[in-house]
Amino acid sequence: MKKPLYISSSGNLFGLVMHRKLVLSACALLLALASFGAWGVYSVYRSEQLSLALQQAQKFIHHERSDKDRRIAELRSQLQADNDKLAVYARTLGQMQARMARLDALGSHLVEVAALDKSEFDFSLTPAFGGLRQPLAGGYDADTSLRRSLEPMHAKLKQLDVQLAAVDFMLEKKNSASVARPHAWPTTGGWISSGFGPRIDPFTGRPAVHRGVDIANHYGAPVLAASPGVVTFAGKMEDFGYVVDIAHGYGYKTRYAHLSSLSVHVGDVMADHQMIGRIGSTGHSTGPHLHYEVRHRGKLINPGAFLHRG
Repeated sequence: MKKPLYISSSGNLFGLVMHRKLVLSACALLLALASFGAWGVYSVYRSEQLSLALQQAQKFIHHERSDKDRRIAELRSQLQADNDKLAVYARTLGQMQARMARLDALGSHLVEVAALDKSEFDFSLTPAFGGLRQPLAGGYDADTSLRRSLEPMHAKLKQLDVQLAAVDFMLEKKNSASVARPHAWPTTGGWISSGFGPRIDPFTGRPAVHRGVDIANHYGAPVLAASPGVVTFAGKMEDFGYVVDIAHGYGYKTRYAHLSSLSVHVGDVMADHQMIGRIGSTGHSTGPHLHYEVRHRGKLINPGAFLHRG
């Protein structure tokens, strides 16, 4: 092996002797260090890539979990809504079944009282229906169809129940026209504060028509039935507030409005001068009073002709 020569700053020559194995070892060490460095850089890069992939996977799992929770919540909400609908339908059907049972019993009673032909009016038989079986065009929505069928049927049964009760009242009591005619002062005390017919509307100041009479009285005073009859409406109406309507027979009906509370329900049979509620100021009203109307065969008439005071 040749000795490399070097010249010093003083001009003298000197030699540096390096063994081949040492050189090879140094090269191998440098190569190893370079390899480890490259491997370290690659490992850091690979670690960052894996970390990024892990973060993306975690985000995906979180999104999927959130979406799953949302769908579960929607399904639970839909299930609760369906259960609420079923509860409403069940309650409505129960009310209808109760009314139908009452109508059957009342109808059978009317047959007995009116001496009708039982072979023609047998309320124990199923009503006869028939027709072609034809599918509906455009599909069938059971929920919508059932709701549309139940609502008018329930209202019709309620109306029919009241009408039959009124017929039963007339047949059972056999009141005369003079008894059916409204004749009692419809409250305890009070005085007529506004008459029947044209007047100035107290809210608008414009000419208007008053369809009854107003009887001013203190808040909470009893309101009384003007003659025997059957309650055909008891509830709230726009402008009138709490209202009671009574059918007295022979075409006579009376209305009692702006009440603060009600003491009767639809279908109740009322005696002469029986309390139906209390004076109030609900609805379109300026103060506690009773708005009292009288109809005969659907026509509004002046209640003053039936009042013996005020």
